[in-house]
Amino acid sequence: VQLQASGGGIAQAGGSLRLFCAASGRIFDIDLMGWYRQAPGKQREFVASITTRGVTNYSDSVKGRFTISRDNSANKNTFLEINVAQPEDTAVYYCNAGIPRKVAGMRDFYWGGGTQVTVSS
Repeated sequence: VQLQASGGGIAQAGGSLRLFCAASGRIFDIDLMGWYRQAPGKQREFVASITTRGVTNYSDSVKGRFTISRDNSANKNTFLEINVAQPEDTAVYYCNAGIPRKVAGMRDFYWGGGTQVTVSS
């Protein structure tokens, strides 16, 4: 599975950005797509995820401001819409994809390159 995140840039506080993650390769087996971010000097943290059934999950810090969505069920591409951006959202954003293993509850995760988001105050 190959993933490529794009759409990052500079936004002012209160503004919006839309990130895009393109998936290719062994996409048929993907059942979970997610976004993570890593700010300078901090560990990578979970932002949002969406299953192939459309079930979403968000971190508390972005709930109500960010929206994760799928392009369509066939290509597994995803979007992350950032609204009411805040300076603390500044980070490199990464998308990942999960493929279930034969062992129930286990997945293999794949990562793509990140895209920089900078929010100015």
